[in-house]
Amino acid sequence: MLNYIWLGMIILAVVLGGINGKIENVTKSAIESAGASVAVAIGLIGVMALWLGIVKIAEDSGLMSLLAKAIAPILKRLFPGVPAGHPAMGSMTMNIAANMLGLSNAATPLGLKAMEDLETLNSRPGVATNAMCTFLTINTAGLQLIPATMISIMASAGSKDPTAIIGTTLAASFSALVLGVTAAKILEKLPIFSADRGLSRKSP
Repeated sequence: MLNYIWLGMIILAVVLGGINGKIENVTKSAIESAGASVAVAIGLIGVMALWLGIVKIAEDSGLMSLLAKAIAPILKRLFPGVPAGHPAMGSMTMNIAANMLGLSNAATPLGLKAMEDLETLNSRPGVATNAMCTFLTINTAGLQLIPATMISIMASAGSKDPTAIIGTTLAASFSALVLGVTAAKILEKLPIFSADRGLSRKSP
């Protein structure tokens, strides 16, 4: 879908540029933007390598496993319809822990696996269950203890203190998480969602 959106924007820019007689400006902007993107990407390499290295050390040292164990009791309350020993619980736990540590590359496949595992508990395939909606809400909130990507972007842009956003980012993402999960839990209690829309409480 994103490919179609970008293609549409490019075609629209070329058409409008031609209509207004500014096609040269469109071409010039495209070339300048391409050059700027390369400069930004090169600037990000060093900082991203540093943070990813630190996070990888945390992962190998067992910090991510400890974090997963710490949030496991909370997830049991958030997902009462998912059996404790079901693979979906493990996938969700590891995905959230990876996101909190800024391991977005590792978190993505874990998130997809979690949705696949949740689908095995779904008696109405293709219809999102309350557990799926809650899990998606948690991922959308994007709670991170280490916002490595934003730190890298700010550092490459010449920020004198790129780590200054850690506190505000944590506060903002935590607020979004609390409000999002609260909304999801309130909505699932409404009559239209009260049956949990197919979530079985029995492990397959």
